[in-house]
Amino acid sequence: MMIGVQGKVIEERKPLNLVFLIDSSGSMASYDKLPLVQTAFSMLAEHLQAEDRISIATYSTSTDIVLAGESGENKDSILSSLYSIKTGGGTNGEGGIELAYKLAEEYFIEGGNNRVIIATDGDLNIGLSEEKELTDMISEKRNNGIYLSVLGFGAENYKDNKLEAIADNGDGNYNYIDSIDEAQRVLVQEMGGTLYTIAKDVKFQVEFNPSQVGRYRLIGYDNRIMQAEDFRDNTKDAGEMGSGQSVTVLYEIEPLNTKSTYHGIELEFEHEQPVETNDNGRDEWCKFSVAYKPEGEAGDIYESQLFGMEKYNENPSYNIRLAGAVAEFAMILRNSEYKGSSDYNYILETLSPMLENENQKINELYSLVKSSSLLYT
Repeated sequence: MMIGVQGKVIEERKPLNLVFLIDSSGSMASYDKLPLVQTAFSMLAEHLQAEDRISIATYSTSTDIVLAGESGENKDSILSSLYSIKTGGGTNGEGGIELAYKLAEEYFIEGGNNRVIIATDGDLNIGLSEEKELTDMISEKRNNGIYLSVLGFGAENYKDNKLEAIADNGDGNYNYIDSIDEAQRVLVQEMGGTLYTIAKDVKFQVEFNPSQVGRYRLIGYDNRIMQAEDFRDNTKDAGEMGSGQSVTVLYEIEPLNTKSTYHGIELEFEHEQPVETNDNGRDEWCKFSVAYKPEGEAGDIYESQLFGMEKYNENPSYNIRLAGAVAEFAMILRNSEYKGSSDYNYILETLSPMLENENQKINELYSLVKSSSLLYT
């Protein structure tokens, strides 16, 4: 079962108050780190407007303000400041984060989109550097109306866990940038989802009907699961959704050991052991609920819907085949205990007909799977 949720698209954007916080330590010297950071931010700079305010701060052994509160129309000033940054020294991430939030507060735009964007490989070694210390510091700063985006760069010595934790605890989002094409997607094509938050503390809850579903398993999201009672607890911090951003969730479902028909389709599933069930007479399969805080509004919103066999498709749709291929690829790469008989060739066969659409993401996915199949088989 696939569940897809998309945030509404903001037609008219608010003025931006952005602080680019750039890791300029020695570990950022390679071609896929600082040079790619500079290219990525220069792409974003091309889409700024006069009412936007841009600041640039760096951190290595010490911290430095490279640009403060510049108008978005002064692109030459922004670009020259970006490309003046050199690498060297240690990684004082704590000092950099403190400085970035100070700049964001100094040039705060009331009613605008105020955001710190961190670009780093996550290798912090001066000041607070442990994951718990960093998340505690970020958590203290998320209630002042300043959002956070974290962009990860580079492969060597990359600290993925720290960067994701910082984003999670700072009302922010997290992306990994490994190429100019990916920078273009994240900061230009999908800029709304990256930079414009429409809802905070977004939580999804799926309740399966025990008289229809024997067993189920959420695929992925291992570090995103909350307790059931947290769904209506508005003090629990959860994820944010950006303008036009999509979220896809996959479940593996095993219906009960019963025979039934739906529109002439016979359904039959066997279990090694009988499944006990409390037949409640309901034929819906699940209840899907969403909780969120709309950006700029007070209070929480709770919405829910029931779904049953009216959503069943005998032949998987294009979207579920694509999502399934992505999930299967991830399970093989992680050597998941649930990968079963999955293999690279099956994923390639699934993706191959989709290449006709000339979708850049699908073409790149196909290339990644192909490369992995040659490396690991």
